[in-house]
Amino acid sequence: MANTPSAKKAVRKIERRTAVNKSRRSQMRTYVRKVEEAIASGDREAATQALRAAEPLVMRAAQKGIVHKNTASRKVSRLSARVSSLGS
Repeated sequence: MANTPSAKKAVRKIERRTAVNKSRRSQMRTYVRKVEEAIASGDREAATQALRAAEPLVMRAAQKGIVHKNTASRKVSRLSARVSSLGS
């Protein structure tokens, strides 16, 4: 248990930050799932739109430290490849 005032404040800050990070991570996963569902349905137009919406969120999550930047780049790259392979 935190005893000093600074430790108590740190605990409060961590709780707030954790809540924000959980929300951002959840939102990112939701948008990625929308892209994957559009890919599964075979709808190239919907998949492209979903990817356009998801990419900034994934990269922003990387900037905020929620996921590693290489992980974010890999996610976007793999989703892009899957979307582009739909039409051909």
